[in-house]
Formats: sequence, structure tokens, C-alpha cells
Amino acid sequence: MSSNSSSSKVVTVDEQAFEKADEQAVDEDGFPVVDETPEFEAAVEQETQAKVDANHPDGIADTSEDRIHGVTLEQEERIRAREAELERISAQAELGTQDGREQRTREVVSEQCGRDEPAPAERTDPREKLTQEELAEVNEQAMRISDEVQGGWSRSVVAKQLAEKVQRGRDVTKAVLETLEELKAAPGAIVPIADVPDVPVGEVTVEGTIETLWEPSSSSIQQVGLIADDSGKIKFTCWEKSGQTVVREGQKVRFRAAAKNWYEGRCSIALTGWSRIEFPGRGRWWEE
Repeated sequence: MSSNSSSSKVVTVDEQAFEKADEQAVDEDGFPVVDETPEFEAAVEQETQAKVDANHPDGIADTSEDRIHGVTLEQEERIRAREAELERISAQAELGTQDGREQRTREVVSEQCGRDEPAPAERTDPREKLTQEELAEVNEQAMRISDEVQGGWSRSVVAKQLAEKVQRGRDVTKAVLETLEELKAAPGAIVPIADVPDVPVGEVTVEGTIETLWEPSSSSIQQVGLIADDSGKIKFTCWEKSGQTVVREGQKVRFRAAAKNWYEGRCSIALTGWSRIEFPGRGRWWEE
């Protein structure tokens, strides 16, 4: 009885493929075939940079289909923003070419701007609405008031103030009294000395002649005396600290911004650092 002692070796397809992979290819003459295709390998610096980029948050790859391949997130945001800006500019240019759009815009803006605009106030001279008789009397009284109180309003302003009061129903006499009181209280108006106590302001301007000078009772007083005009006289005091010019008896002077004072029921004026002394009778030095 014969037995087959030879053992058969079963080789799988995968093993055959693995064995063939280790075999070197040969050409038809039996010489080994050498692959001349160069194999590219990354340099050490490139491998290091690749590891740094891979670990950096901006360098982490995003496989989303909406992402731009090969750029970081910051670069992609800039690209997207630029594309959006170009689309907006293109849309504005397209809308700007619409027929009549510019004209319609002007009309809408004009309508909106003029809708709430108030009508211009009518400015008329109150003298235009007076009768000839009323106007003649107003002009005459305005001239008299301007001569009585100088240095304040002009004659034209005084006439307008009178005309406005007459137009509102005041009779001319009452209008004259009211306008005269207003003019005396106006800054710069030269008040008659007799009217100084009645003027409803704390500082007045008076003009007159230095009638009398007295010996000061205190070292804090520079000068003290009386100033008089055609309407009356009033005591004045010039304080040492005011630094005013010294006046003499008989001089015509103008005291501007003199402060009103009251003592035992009598009104007087004082020259302070805010006051000013003028000499109307003196000519200008370049005219002498």
C-alpha cells in the first residue's frame, strides 16, 4: 500500500500578491527594471512648518464644502467681505441708471424739506399802519424824547417803539411816557440827573458840570462832590481803588456806569472800577 508522503502547500491569493510585490521586475532580456521617477520628500523646515500650521487654530483644515480651499479662516473672511462689497457697488450702479430716479429723489427730498417749514414772519414797520395824523405826532414826540435822553436809542428806533405802542391801542401820551422810561433804562443812555432816582436800574450814565468838591472824609475816598445839569444835581463819590481820573470844579464831565446808592432816603452815585469818566468838552488832541 503506497502512500503519498509529499505535502502540498496551499498559497492564498493575498500571499501571492505579497510575494510578487517583493520580486524585482525584469525586462525581456532579464535585466532588472529601474524606476527613474524621482520621489519628492518634504524638507525638514517644511515638515516643521506643517506641524505648526496644523496645530494653529487658524490653520486647522475645514472640510466643509462652503469653505475656500487652501486659505485660513481670516483670509476667507476678507475674501467674502470683498466679494459682498463688490456686489453692493454693482447693485448701486445698476439702480443709479434707472430712468428718472434722480429726478424723483429730488422731488421727494424737496417735498419732505418743505413740508414742515414755517412761513416766513412778516416784518413790517409799525409806522406804516398809522394814519397821517398819528404818524406826524409820533415823529414829533420821538424827536423830543431823543433830545431829552441822549446816548441811547436812535430817533428812528424811538419812533418805531412809539408807533408799536400806538398801534396796540395806547394813546400817544401814555406811549411817550412808557417809551421814555424804557429809553432811560437802556444801556448807555444819558439820564437827566433829576431822573436818576426813578430809573429802574442799578447803574446810570449822567452828564453835567462839577459844581462843588469837598474834602474826603476817608482815605478810601479819592473825590467827593456835586455834579449838576439843567434838571438838577446829585452827590457823587469816587473811590480811591477805582483808579479814576481826577476832576476839577467847573469841568463838564460824563460819568458812565455810575452805581446808584441810597442813604437816609437820598440817592447818590459812586464811581467804581467799572465806571468811566469822559470829558465831552475837550477836543481831540489831533484836532487842536
